[in-house]
Amino acid sequence: MRPHATKSTHEKLSKLGWITVPHSPYSPDVAPTDYHLFRSLSNYLREENFDKENDLKIELIDSFDQKSKDFYEREILSLPERW
Repeated sequence: MRPHATKSTHEKLSKLGWITVPHSPYSPDVAPTDYHLFRSLSNYLREENFDKENDLKIELIDSFDQKSKDFYEREILSLPERW
């Protein structure tokens, strides 16, 4: 068991029938921006500045809504190859 995951969390996930994939909590060669969603979001918001939090929320929602179902499905299915 990883140190940052509690026993009760593992028990609950097991009870729900979820399969967990063991991986290190941090890997220096895989930064959060390496994942497709963050990279895409970074490109979408490049050079944008927001004065109001609500304006940022609206842009985030628009960014997510513009992505097709295939975008999310393709990248989720490619995760095992990355691991």
